[in-house]
Amino acid sequence: MSGLGARPISISRVARVIATKDLRIELRSRVVTNQVFPFAGLVMVMFAFALDNDAVLSRVAGGLVWLATLFSLIILVQRSFAVDSADGALEAQRVAGLDPAGIFIGKAIAVMAQLVVLEMLLLLAAVVLYRVELHISGVVLLVTCVICATAGLAFVGTLYGGLTAGARGRETLLPLLMLPVVAPVLIGATRATESAFTSGGAAVSDGWPWVGVLAVFAVVFAIGGILSFGSLIEE
Repeated sequence: MSGLGARPISISRVARVIATKDLRIELRSRVVTNQVFPFAGLVMVMFAFALDNDAVLSRVAGGLVWLATLFSLIILVQRSFAVDSADGALEAQRVAGLDPAGIFIGKAIAVMAQLVVLEMLLLLAAVVLYRVELHISGVVLLVTCVICATAGLAFVGTLYGGLTAGARGRETLLPLLMLPVVAPVLIGATRATESAFTSGGAAVSDGWPWVGVLAVFAVVFAIGGILSFGSLIEE
């Protein structure tokens, strides 16, 4: 490691190690499968009971999927940084001279992987509970939307997770800071998903401009996180 006079580790290797470490921790703890997934599923079921109208549920299914995803994102990000803060791992990574950009990318990848699995389950729940229809023409749009939106959410969540990692009351501070920022993702992902489901008379072609917005959002916060994550976790 660079802190011991050895050759610096590349950003890609740091990212791979951090992502692997975070995912192994979650696989062993089973917090995601035992708490986050049931929580997201319960949110979807409660929406179904609250609205109690097949036509309305089918129309707003896309928005409900992404709302449940946002709520779960908060738990995933808090969990990711709470583990590192509790055992001093984040401080040790800085002292060891690991590139902060690699740490940022690695933690974002781990969050992204967990979100993708969650979103697949939520979309399946939407098909079963809300009776939405997904045609072949909408599959490509939906997959692209999920990739772009998930990347944006993971980068924003990791960036603000690092910002609030050492703050008092971070459990409430994180959603207060993060939720307004991810509003464009909620809007864009909802519109794109509605187009993929062709709900409310939307056409599949209507969703692609929103996917472009999601892609730009993800790139902006990826660059911002790579450039600023080091200074954030040092404060």
